[in-house]
Amino acid sequence: MHTKSSLGVKVNLWILTEERPKKNVIKQILSKLAEDKKLKITVKEIHIKPIIEDKKFTFTYQVIGVDIESIDNIFMKIISGYGSFIDFLLFIQDNEPDKNSIPLYAIEETKTSDVESRNTGVYQRCSKFVYVDFYYPNCKKIMLYNIQIDVDKRPTETNIFGTRMLITLGVEILGKNLDSTVFKEFSSIDELINFKNSMRKAPAGNVPISIKKFDDRITISGRLYKAGGLSHDPNIGALTIIAKTLRRLGWDKDIIITQHGLSQKHVGRNNKFVKIANRIGIKLDNLQIPKSELPEEYWHYEEESQKLVTIFLHLVLDEIDGIEAIYENHAGCERGYFKLPSGGYMTVHKYIKNDKSKGIINLPDLVIYDYKKKQILNIEGEVHSHIQEGINALKSFGPFEKEYIQEFYPNHQIVRCLVLFGGVANRIQSALVGQSPIIFLLNSNGEMIISENAPQIIREAIQKLL
Repeated sequence: MHTKSSLGVKVNLWILTEERPKKNVIKQILSKLAEDKKLKITVKEIHIKPIIEDKKFTFTYQVIGVDIESIDNIFMKIISGYGSFIDFLLFIQDNEPDKNSIPLYAIEETKTSDVESRNTGVYQRCSKFVYVDFYYPNCKKIMLYNIQIDVDKRPTETNIFGTRMLITLGVEILGKNLDSTVFKEFSSIDELINFKNSMRKAPAGNVPISIKKFDDRITISGRLYKAGGLSHDPNIGALTIIAKTLRRLGWDKDIIITQHGLSQKHVGRNNKFVKIANRIGIKLDNLQIPKSELPEEYWHYEEESQKLVTIFLHLVLDEIDGIEAIYENHAGCERGYFKLPSGGYMTVHKYIKNDKSKGIINLPDLVIYDYKKKQILNIEGEVHSHIQEGINALKSFGPFEKEYIQEFYPNHQIVRCLVLFGGVANRIQSALVGQSPIIFLLNSNGEMIISENAPQIIREAIQKLL
């Protein structure tokens, strides 16, 4: 029976995410909820545990170790978006959320700092807040910084400009101590334009983002062409949030993007910039923007991605003493940092030896460190129907192992492993056993199948659930 509380009766809290939920982030989110709603909260040791019924995973997790007044249970599920999707949606309701449910919070988590990228840290994520507002205009939006590496104390002009626009749009910033005399709302269109145009200009050869105001229009220069199409993500984020903020500040005439570098063939109706432009009223200089409708739904429960198995194993192994994930790159999720033996973190470069000419470095989905056995599991996740692709991917991990694992964890045994999601098979095919790298299968029914080749720690972790 539900008990009375300051919110009425006790209800469940649902956290829907497309990321691997991190305990410190969950703690920040729950503490923020309690603070906003003036609820008493007690945080002990947080655990994120899969809910198992009849020896099958239900694809739902429960957060243990946090008690919040008025909240009965805290559940989590993995979802994916149909467009530019935010990282977390929070719902307070008894039953599992569906497409008609309205979230209380929409939260974007970022680990990227000014040190790594002036653009990615703010601009590339800004379009997510613009996009989610089309679906849930009244829910609270939060940018949560979960920075793991040392950062410069002085923020860049780009960071200040982007953050001030987010604040102007009502987005709250968590995880950073912001100087309120610097990070504040823009009070007018002219103030925003003057601030942007006074910033340091782009290097020679680049198209600077500059804003010009006329009686009947505002023009914003910015290149959108990249890699053969309309795909310049940082500028898509920058230009859409500038336009959105200008609208919020009262501009109701034309907003035109100039020097974009596009031709008409690049402007497809399914592009996220085109979808946003239709809703905000953005034009492209000398081009026509086609009519484009937003997807009817903002999100769906994930049922196909290999991240369902890699996130599952990550969370399960996280509960085993002496085991630690030292790298994660779950499919569709934000790229992680590599954890050093000292406890610090380092960025994993995009290219082999940080040299573009040597090619992109292929990354595993999950790297698990077994302290006791001095063993490191280099794990690739794949869907059951793409087994060969997964095996081929394992063969490409040499540069990553040499540059990071062997460099910082010398004299450790490295085991390349393949884990699978999907299908309805309740065993791993005998033809794949033997010297196969396949160690685990989580099928679509939630059955957990362990290979005879699985390291002992995988067996222990799964048996612990059962």
